[in-house]
Amino acid sequence: MLAEIITIGDEILIGQIVDTNSAWIAQQLNLIGIAVKQISSVSDDRQHILKALDEASARANVIIITGGLGPTKDDITKKTLAEYFRVGMKQDKASLEIIEGIFAKYNRPMLEVNIRQADVPENCTVLLNKNGTAPGMWFEESGKVFISMPGVPFEMMYLMEEEALPRLRKQFTLPAIVHQTLLTAGVGESFLAEQIADIEDSLPSHIKLAYLPNLGQVRLRLSGFGQNAEELTEQINVHKSQLKERISKYLITDVDKPLEKAILDLMDANKLTLAVAESCTGGYISHVITQHPGCSSVFLGGAISYSNEVKQSMLGVKTETVDRFGAVSEETAKEMSGGVILNYKSDYAIAVTGIAGPDGGTPEKPVGTVWISVANKHQVVAKRFQFGNKRIQNIQRSAVSAFVMLLDLIKADLQEGDS
Repeated sequence: MLAEIITIGDEILIGQIVDTNSAWIAQQLNLIGIAVKQISSVSDDRQHILKALDEASARANVIIITGGLGPTKDDITKKTLAEYFRVGMKQDKASLEIIEGIFAKYNRPMLEVNIRQADVPENCTVLLNKNGTAPGMWFEESGKVFISMPGVPFEMMYLMEEEALPRLRKQFTLPAIVHQTLLTAGVGESFLAEQIADIEDSLPSHIKLAYLPNLGQVRLRLSGFGQNAEELTEQINVHKSQLKERISKYLITDVDKPLEKAILDLMDANKLTLAVAESCTGGYISHVITQHPGCSSVFLGGAISYSNEVKQSMLGVKTETVDRFGAVSEETAKEMSGGVILNYKSDYAIAVTGIAGPDGGTPEKPVGTVWISVANKHQVVAKRFQFGNKRIQNIQRSAVSAFVMLLDLIKADLQEGDS
């Protein structure tokens, strides 16, 4: 069973917004056994949309369209779909009631363009959008299913979860797809591939191994395809166990979750707390942590200590340390993490200080030089990293490296406690 995703909107093609919808939709389809054949982005142009629909229907069984359903003149998806299916338009009363309710709730007058949002092609099944004014639409023609949804992410997600996915499960007999994921860090993709080459070569044809590298991490995904999910899971678990044993030195977690979430879960299970001091990362580490619900059970907070004065006043870094060794140094990083432990009363601390770039480097400390320190109440560890000259990548790499260092320290402490 194959699907194709078409996103409509000039704003995507000029880079004004990033198309996150397609990635999310592809994940949801994959989970129910529908593989995505292609993802396309097209402009708000009638002929362009018609051509994309023709081409997609030749390749896929399910065509999912997002965008172009707003009230303005550039939103032409509904009219173009009506032309594609050679039908007229009709007003959907249930959709109009939802639209009227939204405008009444905010005490706003309805314009004619708002009322026309309830107009849909005559041959569609309406997918009621309880989170917005643009209804979703389900079409069937020549054994193909076409689903049109708004481009607003939270509206699209609601319609996919509440309407589209249940209908697709009912409409088609779908195969089983099982994924198992291993997250590694501190090892390159090519080295990792060499270490597990024999395990990969031994996989049966219906089980595939994918390498998903990302800034200091490599995610290994085992995917099985068949008819029986339980049997697939048992088979994949055998190969997963082999991989876990082979790469145990670099393994972070055998569950599909981000690095920082794996650490938060480990700390929460052991009732441990964390605080941070960020200089060159400017709060990015805190942002990555706090995007996860429930992080407050572990994360106490921290300081964005960008200036030397803040490092000294908030963290207790000595003036003579900065004067003698500089803000980007082992000594300063260690005093920053020690100051976090002292002032925030956390069990563990992360401190980062460096030169993110693109300027500020020197021959001794070029752009990309970062010192990271992690600490507990009894030990302070620091390590120098030399990243590249790309500011955002340096910030992201610093966060990943800090999390890996923290995890190593926590694991060592837990093992020592067990012995």
